[in-house]
Formats: sequence, C-alpha cells, structure tokens
Amino acid sequence: MDMANGVVWFTIAVVFITVVISKATKRGIMFDPKCNRPHPPTVKGVSFLRVLHTLLSKGLQAMIHDQYTKLGTVFTISFFQFKVTFLIGPEVSAHFYQGLDSEISHGNMIEFTVPMLGKEVGYGVDTATRNEQSRFSYDALKPSKLRSHAGPMIQEVGEYFAKWGQQGMVDLKQELDKLLMLISGRCLLGKEVREKMFDEFFTLFHELSDNGMCLTSVLFPYAPTPSNRRRDKARAKLSEMLTEIVRSRKKYDNVESDVLQNLIDSKYADGRSTTEAEVIGLIITLLFLGKHTSTITSVWTGAHLLASTRSLASVLEEQKKIVRKYGDDLDYNAFLEMDTLHRCIKETLRIHPPVPMFRRKVHKNFTVQTKDGNEYEIHRGHTLISPVQFNGNLPHIYKDPDVYDPDRFGPGREEDRVGGVELGGGGRWREEDQVEMCRADGCGVVKDGREAWTDGPGGRVTGRSG
Repeated sequence: MDMANGVVWFTIAVVFITVVISKATKRGIMFDPKCNRPHPPTVKGVSFLRVLHTLLSKGLQAMIHDQYTKLGTVFTISFFQFKVTFLIGPEVSAHFYQGLDSEISHGNMIEFTVPMLGKEVGYGVDTATRNEQSRFSYDALKPSKLRSHAGPMIQEVGEYFAKWGQQGMVDLKQELDKLLMLISGRCLLGKEVREKMFDEFFTLFHELSDNGMCLTSVLFPYAPTPSNRRRDKARAKLSEMLTEIVRSRKKYDNVESDVLQNLIDSKYADGRSTTEAEVIGLIITLLFLGKHTSTITSVWTGAHLLASTRSLASVLEEQKKIVRKYGDDLDYNAFLEMDTLHRCIKETLRIHPPVPMFRRKVHKNFTVQTKDGNEYEIHRGHTLISPVQFNGNLPHIYKDPDVYDPDRFGPGREEDRVGGVELGGGGRWREEDQVEMCRADGCGVVKDGREAWTDGPGGRVTGRSG
C-alpha cells in the first residue's frame, strides 16, 4: 500500500508541475481590481523550490503539514501567474463545497473524463444541463428506491460467498471488486447485463477505467496514444451493449426496477426525454464513481477490522443481533440499524478517503475567515485545494487521528459534527453517499454470524466458517 501511495503522490506532483508550466505559458490570470482584504500567506520564489522538494521527496501530506504548521489554515503556493490556494479544515471550506458554479467550479480540470463518460453528460455539457442530469441520478438513488435494492444486494453477497469453501485464502481487493460489480450489474444495470453479458461487461469496464485514468490520458485525453485508443475502443463496445438494452426495453415496453430504467424514464424540465447517449453516459458515470468509492471503502474497512479485534467483535455482535431480529428477511431497514458497522465505514472514509483532495477554480473573489478570526480574500483565477485526507487527521477535530477508532462517531463524542466531506458532500450526505454506505453494508453483512477472518500472508485474507 505504501508503495502504491508513493506512486500516486509522485503522479500528482508531476501533474501539478505540468499544469503549472502549461498554464503559466499560455495566459496570465485575470483578477478583480478591487481588493479590500489581505491575500493569504503566499509561498513563492526560493520558498517554492523548498516546497517542491518536500513534495517530491516526502509526499503531498508532508508538504501540506509543513505549510499548515508555518502559515495556518489558508495559504497560497505561487508559481509565476499560477496560484494554488489550500483550505485546511471545515472553518474555511464552506464556500469550496457550497458555492455556486458561477463563483467556483471544477473548470476544465476534469476534461479527461469527457471521453470516458461521453460528451452528452457531465462536463461535456453546460451547467444547466449537468444540474438536471444530476437530478436524474439523485432521483434514481433516493432512499425510497434504495429500499428495493437492499434485497438484491444481500442475495448477491450471499450467493457469492456461498461459493467459498470452509477455509482458504483470497485477495480481498480482487474479491470485493468482483462482488461490487455484481451488485452494480444487478441494481444499476439490470438483469440483461447481470444474467447474459456480465463477464464481457466487467472486462470492458476495467479497460475503460484503467486506460481512462492513466497519467497520459489524464494529461492528454484527446491525443492518439495507445491508452486512449484502448479507452475509446472499450467505451464504444460498452455503448453498443447498453444501447441494445435501452432500445429493447423501449421497443417491447419492458419496465424494470433498476437505476438504468429510472434514467430511461427521466425527463428534463422542458419535457424532453433523455436520449440513448445520455442514458449510457449517466449509467457509466454512476458505475465509475460507485465502483471506485465502494471498492476502496470496502477493502480498507475489511483491512482495519482484521487489524482491530475489538472493532471486529463489535461488528459481529451487531450482525448477530440483527440476524436474530430479522432472520432471513434482511432489508434496507436492517442496514439502517447497523450503527456499529456504519461507524467503522465512516472511520475508514476519514483515514482513506476515495479522493485524497478536491480541486476547484475560482471565478469570483470571495473571503474566508479562519477559526482565529483572520480574514483573507481569494482572487478570481486561483485554483483551490481542499485536502480531504489531511483534513481527516486534524487533531483539533479528531482525537488521536492516527488511531482507527470508530467510536469517535458514537454517542457522546460525535467527532463527525464538523466533518463529512470524505465523499465530496461538504458536510452534507448525498444520495450517492447513501448508496455507497448501503453497498459497503451489503459487503459487510455476515448473515449467519459464523464467519471468522484472519490476516493471511502477502496481504491476503483467510476465512473459515466455525
């Protein structure tokens, strides 16, 4: 894991430097002329070289920690005309997550997602259309509809683990990755994919995500590189498969209860129905975001529970009580009662957020006030960074942040009162977050309470029924 993290942070550093140089040479940054408050403390010149050295030699978290210690919760790193401002902690992050798109947005920072997801959705369309498409996703994932997915999730989990023997060794990441795709195939895509073409779909989806997220594709999403060609080929085949399903449902008036059907039936405010291309782009988006988040969260939750005898015992005891209460009729209500497992998942998200930092582009000057009362004006043109992973380890919010302690979210402590941005909600749980919690719950359910897990060699997991 450490080596993988090192590669990730080195990649981020390379991306950062490349973007800095390209932006600085292309154009200058435009600022609003009127400034009534001081700028944030700024790192520039020789100090910038020291920061760059720390970033490359020790990693992103060490660099942020050094500047946070020296400069406080708001600081800017300046390189020529390019300004990157870091916002540390919830006190200065409200506008980052809740500001209007006209004031603060992703800008063109995630242009690389357009070839993956499609030019008809997400950041391939205008803001108004994107907001309406977000509403389609929210409607498809709202709690009233999640309830109908709980049973199929549990069935997939039960059938998957029923194939395991009495004992053995597995790679937890690979197993959960496959299981989560089975759940997605069942609840998001429907029976056509799950029953008839799952293996092919699973392979193509991996081709799309692996090649679409590699460094060259992120930096040069439209260049004729081998990875981009593989990405586009996989995307085209997935589109063909999904188009056939959508057309078949419309032709024969087949109405299913999955998310794909909800997207097919969605309508814009002007009465227009979603097109085939839009439906395909939206469902691939949900698959991509959900798989990434769920896999990371489930694997790390499992790893931490294996390393924490106390937490694992508490989770298993809770599972036994719920099974005694519901028997074989586990449903969405049962998931809602898994407070101990929920706290374990939230603690995992605090330590291992699926996205270690979020970025935004400032379109209109705004002011932040630190917890010490200092006010700073951040200019139009700045790139903003909210370092989620670092924020999850602030000692004035989380006691002993280096310790895996799910009870920090329990009654009497509730250290999450000012947290909750690990999934991008800015302190507000979204429908997608409920899906990820539900899917992680589904993977965590041990129906008969008899499964025992231990660490195996090479980072694998052994399991047995006892």
